[in-house]
Amino acid sequence: MPVSPLQDAVTAVFAAGGTLSRTETQYRERGAQLELALAVADAIDQRSVLAAEAGTGVGKTFAYLVPVLLSGARGLISTATKSLQDQLFLRDLPRLREALSLPVTVALLKGRASYLCLQRLGQARQSTQFSDRFALRSLARIEEWAQRTSSGDLAELEGLDERSPVIPLVSSTRENCLGGDCPQYRACHVMKARREAMAADLVVVNHHLFFADLALRDTGMAELLPSVDVAVFDEAHQLAEAGIAFLGDTLGTAQLFDFARDLLAVGLAQARGLQDWQALAQACEHAARELRLVAAGPLQGSGARGSLKLRWDERAGREDFRQALADLGVACGEAAAALDAVADISPDFSKLAERAQILASRAQRFSEAAEPGRVRWIDLMAQSLRLVESPLDVRDAMRERIAAAPKAWIFTSATLGADERLRWFTEQTGLDDARTLRVDSPFDYPLNARLYVPARFPKPVDPGHAPAVARLAAACARAAGGRTFVLTTTLRALTAVADALQADFDGDAEPIVVLTQGSAPKRQLLQRFIDTPRAVLVGSQSFWEGIDVSGEALQCVIIDKLPFPPPNDPLVEARVKRLEAEGRNAFNDYFVAEAAVSLKQGAGRLIRSETDRGLLVICDPRMTAMGYGQKLRRALPPMQPLHEESEALAWLGEIAALPAMW
Repeated sequence: MPVSPLQDAVTAVFAAGGTLSRTETQYRERGAQLELALAVADAIDQRSVLAAEAGTGVGKTFAYLVPVLLSGARGLISTATKSLQDQLFLRDLPRLREALSLPVTVALLKGRASYLCLQRLGQARQSTQFSDRFALRSLARIEEWAQRTSSGDLAELEGLDERSPVIPLVSSTRENCLGGDCPQYRACHVMKARREAMAADLVVVNHHLFFADLALRDTGMAELLPSVDVAVFDEAHQLAEAGIAFLGDTLGTAQLFDFARDLLAVGLAQARGLQDWQALAQACEHAARELRLVAAGPLQGSGARGSLKLRWDERAGREDFRQALADLGVACGEAAAALDAVADISPDFSKLAERAQILASRAQRFSEAAEPGRVRWIDLMAQSLRLVESPLDVRDAMRERIAAAPKAWIFTSATLGADERLRWFTEQTGLDDARTLRVDSPFDYPLNARLYVPARFPKPVDPGHAPAVARLAAACARAAGGRTFVLTTTLRALTAVADALQADFDGDAEPIVVLTQGSAPKRQLLQRFIDTPRAVLVGSQSFWEGIDVSGEALQCVIIDKLPFPPPNDPLVEARVKRLEAEGRNAFNDYFVAEAAVSLKQGAGRLIRSETDRGLLVICDPRMTAMGYGQKLRRALPPMQPLHEESEALAWLGEIAALPAMW
């Protein structure tokens, strides 16, 4: 097979004595990394589609960045999160650009909510009354920073929590942005970021931004994507869920409260006395609260943590629910009419009228039947509610986009499936004809890692399961001197296991600290775990992936049960019905496939470098007792199995004594 000039150049960069070995002190030649890089180069040469799974430690980031940079092609890199965007833009790309001596211009493009809106900052300063002194302090910090920032990227503000109530007040949305009518349009940070993206050789975005463009044509991507020759999606296993979130329709109480707040503030500031702004805003807020009360029903005040998914058909047929939706539509419609009457006063009113009309239209849409191939549900949170209509997957959207923009499309992740064709990923994204590649981790799992599945253990449905998980986790943590993650599949199990662990450790002479998800922001909790010599971190879904703790800080990962999708989830139910209608086995083709990928992600927290050693414990006897357990076992790295708890504890004791030798 002939080798292209690009593949030659890529090989030279990764070779022993090549560019990376001379410039990167930690670089070591890896056959798997070169194999992936050459596959990426071939996809660029052929303008083809590649789906590539690269195990932990392969070095996939450099494996796709090097050929993209060397190709001279205009490129787009999409990642799963804003923090990964920042890592690429601030660390990985500058290092490679310097090492390769390439005059490549790079830009970072995020969604609107990531940037300071100067117009809304002025409004917040003039009209918003803060009862929370912490929010007031945050606003003062933002005002001071606004005088010196050139990018307007709120991530520059150290310590500003993404959940801060101030952020929606100083950033824009598609609904409230005034566009070219804004007095601050020429200085707008969002528009500046889009201009820089259009002028750059390489642009770093995220999956949410990519799909928001498919849904809204409002992110700058509509102009950007057709102009690039290479599109790379890192952490591609999150692509489908990001797409579903943006390709659906939502109507939420948070949207309604934001609208009512802006309606009141702008009305009183610019047209006081011309309409009863107070009554209009209160009507929208009251309708939003009534909708939540009706939808929650007997669950109101239940104290449930997190978000509950409620079945649509159990609510939509009720008269009180239909009436609440109708009342909401009326309140938004009356607001729209009042705003239309004063629209000539300023662009703020015409934009608010547009928002009111959209909210009224969505209330009407949710009063009617859903379109075929889409599913509805209700997200119920402690203080809010969202009505959601979603496609079952992103197949059609991805096929349409790829067909419309012929270029190299590259999708990569450490977890894309449990078979060579990576069907878990390619089926849900419509990439059935893509070239697929799997390159294994270079880590020596048989030497450095052990797997223990206790055979005599309560079944996950037994009341004694969570206490048994806590007891085994306590024994492992004592043997390891802390250094343990406990990953649960539900928030209920998280609370039960964490409480039982705390009670178990309280009597110890040298207690082990229990850190629980939700007790502090994720990043802060993780740092406390790393800084605390004797600690156990109990986490649910957000800790199953994207967590990188290498070295002696983490030596044991315990998974409470096999991570099957919840069968009563409305989206899961709809997917199962479709598979059964196609004559397929939903359990094998969906539940087992989803569990294999999730299990792989959770297990991936354990070994993060060549010198790491550790124990993976899966507290679910189905792993060995059921036939599908073998398929799940094959999805994991080749760890040496242990059969008795005493062996597992002995292994932890052995590796706990090793750090001083590393």
